[in-house]
Amino acid sequence: MTKEWQLELPKLLISVHGGLQNFELQPKLKQVFGKGLIKAAMTTGAWIFTGGVNTGVIRHVGDALKDHASKSRGKICTIGIAPWGIVENQEDLIGRDVVRPYQTMSNPMSKLTVLNSMHSHFILADNGTTGKYGAEVKLRRQLEKHISLQKINTRIGQGVPVVALIVEGGPNVISIVLEYLRDTPPVPVVVCDGSGRASDILAFGHKYSEEGGIFYKKHVKTGFCLVTSEGK
Repeated sequence: MTKEWQLELPKLLISVHGGLQNFELQPKLKQVFGKGLIKAAMTTGAWIFTGGVNTGVIRHVGDALKDHASKSRGKICTIGIAPWGIVENQEDLIGRDVVRPYQTMSNPMSKLTVLNSMHSHFILADNGTTGKYGAEVKLRRQLEKHISLQKINTRIGQGVPVVALIVEGGPNVISIVLEYLRDTPPVPVVVCDGSGRASDILAFGHKYSEEGGIFYKKHVKTGFCLVTSEGK
């Protein structure tokens, strides 16, 4: 990525996970989420990883990027990692060292989905399946781990920190959070309380877990925090 796209190594990697079906966020929470994400990326020189397609939490990331682009010239490196088999208008993306127009208008009758146009780069994973997610999961996690090992401060041997940001989501998101917290070292997880489903379950569990409990000692204490719109 640093060679092919001439990108500078990030000082932080923000990996956004959440629901893939479209969902609404309360206006106040959407504002807190969008402004917080953009500020974190701009002030640290971060890369943002998402699922790349124009649905669910990724659409909310795209809205934040669009709002930022209308007010500032500062560009944010946002990389969408999506399964090739779920992408609509695939034929527009075939080619090497060519510039091709891509149709971002989604067909409401199609089971596929278009890419979110506010991203700066895309990586598409192909395992031969069509209309299914999953091909990108292993690649994305391996890429995150590889980036975390790159040294941004060679003198003290500091790698690129990775932070997971969770908005809404289903059972698979809870599994992703557990994997992050069990990693060595654990990956910090930020959960948007009030965004619905998995995020709210995780937030509830975090709030009411006992400090002496096994879950708290093993996972919560290692790097788990909440973002809410209260008092903002």
